[in-house]
Amino acid sequence: MPYKVYLVEDNEDLNAILKKYLEKEGYCVEAFLDGYTAQKWLHTSPDLWILDIMLPDINGYTLLKEIKEVQPNVPIIFISAKNEEIDRVIGLELGCDDYISKPFLPRELIIKAKKWLELTYGVKPAYNKTTTISGYVINRESHTIRENDVTLSLSAKEFDLLLFFIDNPNQAFSREQILERIWDKHYYGSDRVVDDTIRRIRKKLPNLPLETMYGYGYRLVKK
Repeated sequence: MPYKVYLVEDNEDLNAILKKYLEKEGYCVEAFLDGYTAQKWLHTSPDLWILDIMLPDINGYTLLKEIKEVQPNVPIIFISAKNEEIDRVIGLELGCDDYISKPFLPRELIIKAKKWLELTYGVKPAYNKTTTISGYVINRESHTIRENDVTLSLSAKEFDLLLFFIDNPNQAFSREQILERIWDKHYYGSDRVVDDTIRRIRKKLPNLPLETMYGYGYRLVKK
């Protein structure tokens, strides 16, 4: 299982660029454009947080405090356009592990992320492009699923949702949380689209241990 990284950066272009670089390194990345959305994910378990200080709703200092209350040992890297020494000091006093000032090269952040992940958890595990669950062999790079030498077909959204559950096993997610991560912020339809997509996945992958949490949402059970 690759390391899971949560990235909170309100600049959409920079967010997309950093997410791409982190994923190229082999990390599983959840990217957020504001603090309130990230707050909803505090009780999940990433291996690293990367936080922008200046967010459109709450600042990174507030978010850092809340993260540390739930996950006191998770490494946190601050990124910010501010380059004043006081910001670095405040961040370190509140519990961040490192600080990087904008502008910076994406590779510089990758180096820092790798450093803190390895210091905290040991040598980065090898990235495995395939995952096997309930007899289904899922290839992340080719976006294919095979069962007993038969190739199964999923739509792009179905495949994205499947990987989301695989990368977050045994964690329950509400329909709202799933919408925020799999559909973009411009989607204004009903959250029933989540139910419809999961129904299609279940039809195509009937052995998948995808459970309904009645009155809440769904989770993938993995022992």
